[in-house]
Amino acid sequence: MMKTNKKKIIIVSGGSGLIGKAIMEYLLLKDHVPINIDLAEPNIQCEYFKCDITNEVEIKRVFKKIFEQYGRIDGLVNNAYPRKKEFASDFKDVKEKNLVEQLHFQLASYYLCCQQVIPYMQKGDSGSIVNISSIYGTIGNDFSLYKGTNMNPPGVYNMVKGGVNSLTNYLAVKFGENQIRVNTISPGGIYDGQAEVFVDKYIEKVPLSRMGNPDDISPLVYFLLSNESNYITGQNIMVDGGLTSQ
Repeated sequence: MMKTNKKKIIIVSGGSGLIGKAIMEYLLLKDHVPINIDLAEPNIQCEYFKCDITNEVEIKRVFKKIFEQYGRIDGLVNNAYPRKKEFASDFKDVKEKNLVEQLHFQLASYYLCCQQVIPYMQKGDSGSIVNISSIYGTIGNDFSLYKGTNMNPPGVYNMVKGGVNSLTNYLAVKFGENQIRVNTISPGGIYDGQAEVFVDKYIEKVPLSRMGNPDDISPLVYFLLSNESNYITGQNIMVDGGLTSQ
């Protein structure tokens, strides 16, 4: 028999960002308790803990504090996107130091957040983790889309997102016996004021003829955190208007 949904305690990393804010708002609408962990102050009324998710000590401190305050942690959304300006360097110009640093910022932060939250979920023998990845963790870029713009997709981004997808598979299998589910959402292009020439080229490639919006992502996050998805784990769901179906 399916358990009924209760008010869930859900940590959202990067809840002050573009997609993160939409996730926070949707979870609040569904009467859950989303907790934003971010260095940036939230721009909505919500539970908030300032946290540098690239710092293992800070992650451990904040997650412990949240568990002590609420008595449980039901969900984690790994959504934050920490990076430095060197992240945007062209493939041939990336230095080893910057490459290692970016892999730490992005991939290690997801790993460390999972590492800290899973023991708390094990206490209740349940939990759901949603990792926000990208279609570019699965497919290569169409570089024709960027001609005529100053946009230059960095190769390390694809490395990171591919790693996120693999981490999801590993955790889903390892902790399934604890009824902890782990899934990935891979958005396609999300509109964020990109150059018109890019947007026009992009939507020509998409069967639904538009770019994505943050509120295209948040309902699926909610579903994967909810009891309605309690037999879904280890999946990578593309939310891309059909782009990768071609």
